[in-house]
Amino acid sequence: MLILSRKSGESIVIDGRIIVKIVRVEGEVVKVGIEAPANLPVHRQEVYEEIQRSNQQALTQPKAPLPRLPRVKLPPAPGKAPTGLRTLSGQNSSLRT
Repeated sequence: MLILSRKSGESIVIDGRIIVKIVRVEGEVVKVGIEAPANLPVHRQEVYEEIQRSNQQALTQPKAPLPRLPRVKLPPAPGKAPTGLRTLSGQNSSLRT
C-alpha cells in the first residue's frame, strides 16, 4: 500500500484519469473529492462490499420459475368477422386461430 501525506486542498492523481483531492479536514474526518471518468464506478468501501455480497447472493440463489400469463382473446378488428366464425355470405372468415 502506498501511503502519501496531503494537506487540505492538495491532490493525488491516479493513472492520469482519477484525481483525489483533500477538500477539508474536520477533526478525524477527512473530506475527499474524487474526479473520475463517468464510466468508472466510485463507491465507499462498505457500499462496494454490499454490492458484491448482493451480486454473489443473486448468483447462488435458485431461480423460481416465472408464472405463465393467461391467454387473452382479443376482439376482432373493426369491420372484420371474429376468428373461426362464418361471414354473412357463408364463407369462412379469412382470420383463423
